[in-house]
Amino acid sequence: MANYSHILDILPYTAPFLFVDQLISVSEEGASGVYTFKQDEYFYKGHFIDNPVTPGVILTECMAQIGVVCLGIYLVSLQESATENADKQIALSSVAVDYLAPVYPGETVTVRSEKEYFRFGKLKCKVSMRNAKNELVCKGTISGMMG
Repeated sequence: MANYSHILDILPYTAPFLFVDQLISVSEEGASGVYTFKQDEYFYKGHFIDNPVTPGVILTECMAQIGVVCLGIYLVSLQESATENADKQIALSSVAVDYLAPVYPGETVTVRSEKEYFRFGKLKCKVSMRNAKNELVCKGTISGMMG
């Protein structure tokens, strides 16, 4: 398995807002990775009393971090030096996601993205998330700007 620590090291996130545990693969065509939602994540405290569920906005953020930001860092690194890449700013520009199943505390999800295009600093991807049973949790299209 390849080591993508160089990508993880320059992600512009830290706990408690880092939703990437491991990158499984990254290529010019897409990325995949995993994250386990810990039992004590801060957002479970008030999201459905006595029946915590991962908020959709957090599922979207996890998909964006793995499927768009990690892929974007990789694609930019093919074009620029590592020091230039470390100074890049990343922002989401468009999100359209369908939520199909809940994700509970303690669940591990796998995110996969397929690049639709990357040009002029804009990356658009089809992104999906599956749970440990390989059930589709959510899917959609996410775009981001790298600049």
